[in-house]
Amino acid sequence: MTVVAGSKLMNNYGQRSLEMVRGDGAYLYDQTGKQYLDFTAGIAVCNLGHAHPSITETISRQAATLIHCSNLYLNPEQQRLARSLSALSGLDEVFFCNSGTEANEAAIKLARKYAAFRQETQRTRIVSLPNAFHGRTFGSLSITPKPAYQAGYAPLVPDCVAPTELAGVLDLIDEHTAACFVEVIQGEGGVRPLSQDLLVAIEQRCRDTGALFVIDEVQTGVGRTGSFYAFEQLGLHPDIVTMAKGLANGMPIGAVLAKSEVAQAFGPGSHGSTFGGNPLVTAVANVVCEIVSQPQFLSSVVSLGERLEQVLNRLGTEVTGRGLMWGMTVSDAKQYVAKAAERGVLLTAVGDTRVRFVPPLILTHEQIAEMERRLADLE
Repeated sequence: MTVVAGSKLMNNYGQRSLEMVRGDGAYLYDQTGKQYLDFTAGIAVCNLGHAHPSITETISRQAATLIHCSNLYLNPEQQRLARSLSALSGLDEVFFCNSGTEANEAAIKLARKYAAFRQETQRTRIVSLPNAFHGRTFGSLSITPKPAYQAGYAPLVPDCVAPTELAGVLDLIDEHTAACFVEVIQGEGGVRPLSQDLLVAIEQRCRDTGALFVIDEVQTGVGRTGSFYAFEQLGLHPDIVTMAKGLANGMPIGAVLAKSEVAQAFGPGSHGSTFGGNPLVTAVANVVCEIVSQPQFLSSVVSLGERLEQVLNRLGTEVTGRGLMWGMTVSDAKQYVAKAAERGVLLTAVGDTRVRFVPPLILTHEQIAEMERRLADLE
């Protein structure tokens, strides 16, 4: 089935020829029954794979109890999740929303609100990095400096800037800067890890100038790189962290974590979400956090990642990444992804010559070997 003529769907995703109807662990199945090794995981979302029994049971139980009540009221699953994320991150307070782009929108607002709260009204600049991706809504798009994504939407949110080269970021962080947003690994930018030295220098420049240091963990968080948060491995100390994707294994959730001093700027009425952190999604996220935060689970991600890196170095060139988040260079990424699908492996292109591998974290060594067999000699 190709979504073209006769479809009532908007064409913003372009032509889609595959229709998925079922999932099981690290596999997806299309409408013909064909099996695919899923190395997309819903774009780094289904960290526990498809139809995980604990997730299925939790959804069923919570749906029979309470799905939604709005944020007019407290709910115990939301409070439990906030405590867990605070403990895992070292940050103090949490705001829940529905997606990664919403989390980054909220973080932009929080950064500017915090500056206003401190009567530093000159601090309006939001700095991001070249090749960054922070989302598609207006504020998040404004700090995603990719012309193809921004075309046709001008004027964007003012005072959002990015240097043309990574080395130029430090010069943009000064007393007029509210925050600098970074990704530890630039996923949409080709799965390119940023150097620890650069990230430490950005954090220090933020400290020296009074700007907030914001880490976007939307794609790298929830165990994807072998630690619950990627920033843990680099000794970084963010003021704000944003997350989403893998947090509820496919249920829509996003979160903003912040130090209490910063979070106090979000007083009553300053921001909100109708659906954010409802009982159903937070119940699922609590199960995900319980499983993924276990040391043996994270150790498995590291071990699987080491094996996957070895395999990718035989399949392509310029292999970069960490944990179970990898990219490699091929001659034509879109063509490679299409041919891989024909062989029963699902991948994504993140650039003209870069292919991304982000399988479920419950992957096995045998499935990595299976992937290599299916992609052998593919060019």
